[in-house]
Amino acid sequence: MFEQYLQIKEDHPDSLLFYRMGDFYELFFEDAEIAARALQISLTCRNPNSDLKAPMCGVPHHAAQTYISRLLEQGYKVALCDQIEDPKQAKGLVKRAVTRVFSPGTVVEDSTLNAKTNNYLAALIWDESKSAGGLAWMDFSTGQWSGIHSKNEHDLWQWALKVGPRELILQQGKPVPNQYADIEARITPAPSAGYFNLKTASDNLLESQNVADLESLDLEDKPQLTQACGALIAYLRQTQMQELKHLGEFRPLSLTKYMILDEVTERNLELFRRLDGKKGKGTLLAVLDKTITPMGGRLLSTRLKQPWRDLSPIDQNQKAVTFFYENDSLRGTIRELLDTVYDLERLSTRVVLGRANPKDFISLRYSLKTLPPIHELLKNAISSTTQDESVIVAPVLKSIAKKWDSMTDVADLLEKAMVDSPPPVITEGGLFKLGYNAELDEFIELTEHGEAKLAELLQHEKESCNLPKLKIGYNKVFGYYFEISNAFKGQVPDYFERRQTLVNCERYISPQLKELEEKLISASDQRKKLEYNLFQIIREEIAGNRSRFMFMADAVAALDFWQGLAEVARVNRWVCPEVHAGMEVVIEEGRHPVVEDVQGSANYIPNNLTIDEKRRILLITGPNMAGKSTVLRQVALMGILAQMGSYIPASSGRIGLMDRVFSRVGASDNLAQGQSTFMVEMMETARILRQASKRSLVILDEIGRGTSTFDGLALAWAVVEELSRRARGGIRTLFATHYHELTSLEGVIDGLRNFNIAVREWKGDILFLRRLVPGPADKSYGIEVAKLAGVPKVVVVRAREILANLEEKSQDSNLHTMARAATVQSILPGMISSGTKENNDTPPEDHEIVKELRDLDVNGLSPIEAITLLNQWKKSLGDN
Repeated sequence: MFEQYLQIKEDHPDSLLFYRMGDFYELFFEDAEIAARALQISLTCRNPNSDLKAPMCGVPHHAAQTYISRLLEQGYKVALCDQIEDPKQAKGLVKRAVTRVFSPGTVVEDSTLNAKTNNYLAALIWDESKSAGGLAWMDFSTGQWSGIHSKNEHDLWQWALKVGPRELILQQGKPVPNQYADIEARITPAPSAGYFNLKTASDNLLESQNVADLESLDLEDKPQLTQACGALIAYLRQTQMQELKHLGEFRPLSLTKYMILDEVTERNLELFRRLDGKKGKGTLLAVLDKTITPMGGRLLSTRLKQPWRDLSPIDQNQKAVTFFYENDSLRGTIRELLDTVYDLERLSTRVVLGRANPKDFISLRYSLKTLPPIHELLKNAISSTTQDESVIVAPVLKSIAKKWDSMTDVADLLEKAMVDSPPPVITEGGLFKLGYNAELDEFIELTEHGEAKLAELLQHEKESCNLPKLKIGYNKVFGYYFEISNAFKGQVPDYFERRQTLVNCERYISPQLKELEEKLISASDQRKKLEYNLFQIIREEIAGNRSRFMFMADAVAALDFWQGLAEVARVNRWVCPEVHAGMEVVIEEGRHPVVEDVQGSANYIPNNLTIDEKRRILLITGPNMAGKSTVLRQVALMGILAQMGSYIPASSGRIGLMDRVFSRVGASDNLAQGQSTFMVEMMETARILRQASKRSLVILDEIGRGTSTFDGLALAWAVVEELSRRARGGIRTLFATHYHELTSLEGVIDGLRNFNIAVREWKGDILFLRRLVPGPADKSYGIEVAKLAGVPKVVVVRAREILANLEEKSQDSNLHTMARAATVQSILPGMISSGTKENNDTPPEDHEIVKELRDLDVNGLSPIEAITLLNQWKKSLGDN
């Protein structure tokens, strides 16, 4: 037995081997030690008296899935080794083989999956020689997959973090880059070099998709993405050991169709997780998720990750949301009906893979029974709305209603065949209703009404033979028998055959009794066998409707997505924004949806904000805790919500299309990768400066604060200048800072405007008004904030003394000198050359501005005075 075990284990070194022995799955040696620790079960020992003891633990076969799920959650793989022959017929050791390998990225059972979250398996390859790579990802539980091709390795890894696979396949010997070492996926090295072989990958992909060439999959010029797809297929075939009939059509992700939100932006804006890494309340997803079905929840997450970039789908989705927003009665009824729809995608996947249990079929039946009333409601609502010419119904809604497939034939089959409460397994019978199959009906009658059949035969013999005292009995020697007292033994019929004589009675059998007995004994086994075969036939028939299930899953998901957005908009008093092709962003009385959800709408102070040609860069100052970061984030969230087709938390909104949203918010070290707060900050800033376009929205919070004051101010200053020069007119930017020296750039840099979060002092304390107003903040209020935070009074008092001393000497500080010098050095050369060009008769040294500079007391100028003077000179030169 151990020899067989070790041979099988050798083929699955990276998996815990569940080895079937009777009614248990056993684990041995190191696997047993790992499993016992992970599952908190007893670790025992095989051959305890031997010098070579074998650690061992086991789990009951009927509960194996529960234990496997717990191991998968901890990142382990499990190889399920079953007995592949009947132990009663085996000659010697029972043959065993691995029938399936469970891994985090390949599960399809609900017990291991989050209903509203995709469970991705991904493969990534980077070809150094070609400087190109591919990343493919698949939700095996639904059969949906996609991928990207890139000339930048870091882009691939950023997308891997964004997709968030539970399992990631890499080339043998290829480590995860240090900056991405915190990826949560289980890293699986490709078992063989052939996984990423281009020829093998192409053949596997073409066979899987049933197409003749890669061009039909838009992969003819993406060899690395083809290799990644092939690796997924090879891995699935090796672990699932069956054909992958449920896979959908592969299409590379078109980055031009969607707003790009990288993993840094998702994290900083807390779209799916809070900054502390936790999910749930405090995230935008938690606010938005009013969906009812698993499919609708997954679609919501997808749209939040990939908002639309084109006006057409945005408009379609807005109109569909508005349709449900304006009809509370319809939305309420739809929500009630959707509550009885189960996960059509994953249920149908399990059916196609042959892993559906009887209760899955009942879930399908309940779901399909809900489709006709939903369709009827939708048709009636569209019909009544269409009569009002002022109301425009989204064409996508009309299309869904027109193409709707209630699948009544499949529902009727399941209704006719399956009992309401079937057993959990398909081998024990009890699955089918009476009347579904005539042969099965006979077996059901025998197994469930055997005693009645015996009683019926006994009554027949009593009446036909005039033996009122005749009885029926059973023992292990004779089986069923008739018993009659000695007083009546002369009246028994000739076909009664004596089997036993007792003191007071005789026992007989009859041909009819023996026939009935044989039927009763064999009926149970025959019923189980027939029901198993009938179940397989129904499974194949339902599996043949996979495309219909997927179409209706998409339709239900879309309805759920729209009604969910309508529900959250109605409950929270959101409005439908105008999304346009221009650059202008105008938000009236905007609120941060997550902050409002946490603290309540009554306590939230809304803000107005405008970004246009005259206000492309908004420089926002104000103390900590005043709400600068909230304003920055809420504008970014407004853009994301609007391009999802959602309503927004404002009284009105006009939002120009965005291709990307970039965020540099907050401070955090990455100690595991040896990256300080400042290094992380600079890496994120570098990415923004390299990748942002005119259509992007950039939000920056406290650039440069991770280093010295001089360095930080210089970097922040240079970043603002660069953003103002980029994209032929500047990039839409919200820039929050504590460097008040930067406020002097208004009037110097075109399109830059100062704003601050209003604060009021009252009897030595400060009040945060949470209102965004024009102009720079008058001071930082850092000491007052420290006082509010509970810093000891003696420290606060001493800080005020030090501040007063520093402010007294501020006119001669290096900081002010640096600000003046930077401004003069950056502008003066252009002014002098301009003056020389415009006034050819006046030598440069005799120019009026040069004369003024000779007489200027530079050390006596404040930063504002220096900037003002330079601005006057610049205007005068321009006028000349």
